[in-house]
Amino acid sequence: MTREERIQELYKAVKERILVLDGAMGTMIQGYKLQEEDYRGDILKDHPKDVKGNSELIGLVRPDILRDIHLAYYRAGADFAEANTFGATVIAQADYDLEHLAREMNVKSVQIAREAADIAESEDGKLRWVIGVLGPTPRSASISPDVNDPSFRNVTFDDLYAAYKDAAEGLIEGGADVIMIETVFDTLNAKVALYVLQDIFDAQGFELPVMISGTITDAAGRILSGQTPEAFWYSVRHAKPFSIGLNCALGAEQLRQYVEELSRVADTNVSAHPNAGLPNEFGEYDQSAEYMAELVGEFAEAGLVNIVGGCCGTTPEHIKAIADAVAGVPPREIPHPETKMRLSGLEPFVHA
Repeated sequence: MTREERIQELYKAVKERILVLDGAMGTMIQGYKLQEEDYRGDILKDHPKDVKGNSELIGLVRPDILRDIHLAYYRAGADFAEANTFGATVIAQADYDLEHLAREMNVKSVQIAREAADIAESEDGKLRWVIGVLGPTPRSASISPDVNDPSFRNVTFDDLYAAYKDAAEGLIEGGADVIMIETVFDTLNAKVALYVLQDIFDAQGFELPVMISGTITDAAGRILSGQTPEAFWYSVRHAKPFSIGLNCALGAEQLRQYVEELSRVADTNVSAHPNAGLPNEFGEYDQSAEYMAELVGEFAEAGLVNIVGGCCGTTPEHIKAIADAVAGVPPREIPHPETKMRLSGLEPFVHA
């Protein structure tokens, strides 16, 4: 099946049922207890910096691990695999002096996810999709890293544009069916990524579905750059994304009210992939698969979501329980809000 045919099937499927994302990648990789030499492989034997913990290297040095993780999620009931590309930008890889590998990380990681999808499809005949992930980068276009100089920025629009363009072209070359701008903590960073994608789509003559997922950073109910979920939606809705949603930072209990806020105003699909609860004092996630599935299942029963999954701390067991919980539950009906002028600063403004 061609990528175009898979995308057509995706648009059909999301109208018929709630689709399921995969779960955490970092937690799964940590379970292999890899050491410095494992991350280096043959390609970085003489690299001057330590690279242990650079998860995006796994697709280049241990593709078997990545393939097995994706396959475990697919077999658990996931419709989508998110490629292991969250930090595969030249900006993020600069921490390891590995900017030169960023594009290859994107290409290879998508290809591995596709290989796993093909294996899963051959086993049960169920179509799977691969999401190319654009992470937020560790730098912010809106927020100063210097408390003594609010005007200072350690990244420019042009820096972000170049980084996202390099990564996105790699994702598309690798064969991604969908692009997700994920864990958005700064709307301006996300808007650069959207601008890049439209430039690439215009140049290549075809478009891929685009998912956008922000992250609420604390109980104040805002992303880090200050916007409420509704204001965030009004900032990016011009891109006509396949979905808008929230992930990370919070567990399902804490995230629910903000998913409901998006569900009320967004005239597109809504996604949610929360953490497995809040981290304990050791930074670990204790929420059981059964309890998390009960919470996310309620999202579905309440008609809030079209796409669900898991973020930090979730495993194939969590995804299986979530997939079982939403099976047979009809997807959220997309509303058709009255035409009004809708603007956004940190908070939304809707002209009466």
